[in-house]
Amino acid sequence: MNNLNNLIVMFWWAVPVILLLLMYKFVLRVFFGMVIVPDNRIGLVVKKFTLSGKSRLPDGRIIAINGEAGMQAKALAPGLYWGMWPWQYGITMEPFTIIEQNKLGLVKAKDGAPFDIGRVLGKPVDCDKFQDAIAFLDNKGQKGPQAAFLTPGSYRINTFLFEIEMVPITQIHENKVGIVTTLDGEPLDKGEIAGESVAGHKNYQDPIAFINAGGRKGLQEDVILAGTYYLNPWFVIVEQVDMTYIPIGYVGVVNSFVGPEGKDTSGDAFKHGNIVHRGQKGVWEDPLDPGKHPINIYTHAVEIVPTTNIVLNWADSRTEAHELDKNLCTITVRSSDGFTFNLDVSQIIHVPRNEAPKVIARFGKMKNLVSQVLEPTIANYFRNSAQRSDVIGFLANRIQRQSDARDHIGAVLTTYNVIGVDTLIGDIVPPAALMKTLTDRKLAEEEKVTYEIQRHAQIERKEFESARAGADMQPEVVKSTRQVEINTQMAASKVAASRGEAEAKTINAKADAEVRITIAKADAEAKTVNAKADANATEVNGTAEGAKIKAIGLAEAEVTKQKTEAMGTEQYAIVRVAEALASNGIRLVPEILVSGKDGGGNGMIDALIGSEMLKKLQNEAIKGKETAHKKEGDNDKRNDIE
Repeated sequence: MNNLNNLIVMFWWAVPVILLLLMYKFVLRVFFGMVIVPDNRIGLVVKKFTLSGKSRLPDGRIIAINGEAGMQAKALAPGLYWGMWPWQYGITMEPFTIIEQNKLGLVKAKDGAPFDIGRVLGKPVDCDKFQDAIAFLDNKGQKGPQAAFLTPGSYRINTFLFEIEMVPITQIHENKVGIVTTLDGEPLDKGEIAGESVAGHKNYQDPIAFINAGGRKGLQEDVILAGTYYLNPWFVIVEQVDMTYIPIGYVGVVNSFVGPEGKDTSGDAFKHGNIVHRGQKGVWEDPLDPGKHPINIYTHAVEIVPTTNIVLNWADSRTEAHELDKNLCTITVRSSDGFTFNLDVSQIIHVPRNEAPKVIARFGKMKNLVSQVLEPTIANYFRNSAQRSDVIGFLANRIQRQSDARDHIGAVLTTYNVIGVDTLIGDIVPPAALMKTLTDRKLAEEEKVTYEIQRHAQIERKEFESARAGADMQPEVVKSTRQVEINTQMAASKVAASRGEAEAKTINAKADAEVRITIAKADAEAKTVNAKADANATEVNGTAEGAKIKAIGLAEAEVTKQKTEAMGTEQYAIVRVAEALASNGIRLVPEILVSGKDGGGNGMIDALIGSEMLKKLQNEAIKGKETAHKKEGDNDKRNDIE
């Protein structure tokens, strides 16, 4: 029984302890006013009522800094706090304000002093980057958008007082410039379009330094270059534009709308605008050279001027890449004889670098130079020139007119600070009717020349044909001449052959005789004395016969030689041919020829005489053949005997 009572007593003592352990936070919070602020939080305090001191906030204030009831300026940092009883204080745990990389924290104060007249941003005060709300309010921090801002990091910001807006940081890209318009500062002076350059504001990243240095509200002369900037968009508006690019072969003439008034450097003779030093208001005397330039396009106008030769075409459907001649067309002129015709003209000009500012100061743009000077000057010159000449004369004197045009137009352009390099006349299109007349006339003249050439050609052709006929006969003449030479050579060949045969016979006879003598001597030595006499007789007979044969051969050769010398080689050959024909019974001419009255002679008597002579010759020929045959027979017999 006692044990049961002890257990009951212990239970009643354990229950409060367990409850106390389980509800210690509630007990501490209610009875001791304990508040624990975590490490990553900030405690925002709202005081519900006050028991002593001021209980009411001043008019126009919403944040209490002196213990008044309401939202308290003093926030609770991470840690342990007592006396913050829940019936008197409301505690709200808020996370830290974290500004990410590539971001800015713009701050707007919900309480504070009013803005100065003309200002749109609150001036910075010492408040530990808005983490000390009491210091902000005590130091007269102003209500509304703040000029100061938070850079990337973690901050304990009392969101009862400050509202944070995160925005991207400003990045100016490569080959770009940032044109700045400020929203706060002193107003621009009358007549100015942009605020002049001031120092110390770190490219507009320090708004108060800009304002304190006298910076003007609105468009700024200065630009910011490529890079990353902490710019408060409540203070500045940045527009990114391309850098001004000047190509090679060009210059940039700058017309500045801002800057101090400069003294004109162009001289008294130039009456078309102010040429000033760089940085002053007006047209700068020193143009921009090829390259990229960070120019504020709203405060400076840059006119690109080519410094190379420029070709301008007065021709339909032909335009250069620069398009300065885009509106130019073929020039129509009228000659002194009333014909209208068209001509194309090309003008080459050059603008020197140092003269480019004067050209722009005079005309404003290169297109104005073309439309206001070149177009009327060149068109009127050629119209006036055409009216002083007829069409034919204009065409015939084209080179001279081109030279005159170059001199005249060059002199005119010099007065406008432009060099006229050359003037070229292109296609000239005369009237069709006139061209037909000229064409017909030219054709007639050419036909006349053609006919004359053809006439001379026929004459030459006649002479040529005559020469060719003579040339065609030349082979026959040569052939006849060569035939005579051949016949002569053949006769000579026959004579030489006959002489050779005679000599051969003589040699053969001698050889035979010598052989026979040798044989006879051999036989004689072998025979008796009686036989020797016979051998001697035979030797005598052989010698005599050889001498006879030799004499005959020599006689025939001598006769042939004498005949040849007497008659000539050609005539002798003809006689030999006739003898050959006769020996074969071939008649070369009729046996009897009776000539007529006109041929001379005695008619029939001549015929009878000729017939008798022919018979006689034939008989002689027969006798000669018989004698020859007889000689050959005797020789054969003698050879047989030997």
